[in-house]
Amino acid sequence: MDFNNYNFTVTERFVKYAKIDTQSDPESLTCPSTAKQINLGKVLVEELLAMGIKDAELDEHGYVYATIESNTSKKVPVICFCSHMDTSPDCSGTNVNPVIHKKYDGKDLILPKDTTQVIKFSEHPALAEQLGNDIITADGTTLLGADNKAGLAEIMDAAHYLMTHTEVKHGKIRLLFTPDEEIGRGADKVNIKKLGADFGYTMDGETLGHIENETFSADAVSIIIKGFPTHPGFAKDKMQHAIKIAAEIINRIPKDKTPETTEKKQPFIHPTGINGGLEQVEIKFIIRAFDNATLLTLEEELRNITVSVLTNYSKCSYEFKVTEQYRNMKDVLDTCRHVVDYAIEAISRTGVKPVLSSIRGGTDGSRLSFMGLPCPNIYAGEHAFHSKQEWVSVQDMEKAAQTIVHLVSIWEEKSN
Repeated sequence: MDFNNYNFTVTERFVKYAKIDTQSDPESLTCPSTAKQINLGKVLVEELLAMGIKDAELDEHGYVYATIESNTSKKVPVICFCSHMDTSPDCSGTNVNPVIHKKYDGKDLILPKDTTQVIKFSEHPALAEQLGNDIITADGTTLLGADNKAGLAEIMDAAHYLMTHTEVKHGKIRLLFTPDEEIGRGADKVNIKKLGADFGYTMDGETLGHIENETFSADAVSIIIKGFPTHPGFAKDKMQHAIKIAAEIINRIPKDKTPETTEKKQPFIHPTGINGGLEQVEIKFIIRAFDNATLLTLEEELRNITVSVLTNYSKCSYEFKVTEQYRNMKDVLDTCRHVVDYAIEAISRTGVKPVLSSIRGGTDGSRLSFMGLPCPNIYAGEHAFHSKQEWVSVQDMEKAAQTIVHLVSIWEEKSN
């Protein structure tokens, strides 16, 4: 496939999307969790309709659905491409100001609005592969939103190319843009029957060339500690302080089982929030492991820590609640390995070396795979996500958009 005349739109789209605040809210009970995510959904629908995609729609839950119709006589499985619209609650996404650093020269990137924010070459090894490329960052006051607006821009760019290059043969393609992925709810309201796809790909990965067929299995844990309050002036041998009990529980988590000390396929227990006072405190955790047996073992370990601490507080009690979040999608993808194989071939056709890897996190594909849509994760080029030092390469996004085009072509070629 000749891409010499590929008129990329991915950078302009990404910058436009990044400026729209779509931060999700884990405390909200609505879907989407924040109304501002709908603002981006409306923009995407408008752009899709302008391309000539007639059925593009934003549903009542904030999901965008659209179809690129088949242009081949072959019977090709329906393929879905998915990215999420929200950005992480961990860092501000208000008034994002993308900055394009042309022809990166290997020096540290000092962000203009907060010069204490420095993307150091020594701390970001992926920058070594970006010499001469154009790097997009925020201005130092917010995250950038490359997670996952890079994926959105790449899918939209590829859709635009396919709609204007009908010589590229492909089957029916479904597009799905979701809210609330960053708070673990991205697939909650997906209408799988309406989507009508056989296989899918999330565009939500990191390094150029990577495809991920494996994620953590994930659960959330809530521990509610009920203390015994008294007046602090008369508390001796009476008060049993819920905050201090919670601190003891957190402090007993083994140091080698936290995100700060683990990597690759090592599991962890991670406290994400603590709220309350002397009388009652809730501690929220996420627990991650690549196999379910280890996940359950970590949950039991945390429960045992809680019980052990509470034995010293006879007037106190606790509640321990586990909520399933997602499971390792490899269990599903191993039953249809050609889905991953085709993506590997598509990456190769762009001139990039494919790398099959696992991800220390989750994507909408984790949930979708167990909902009947096998869905590996393809790189989007996002780096240092959820932080003010987030960055993405223009050239990596362009390669990702090309990968999508090659991928739909491969599905058509291999069908009858």
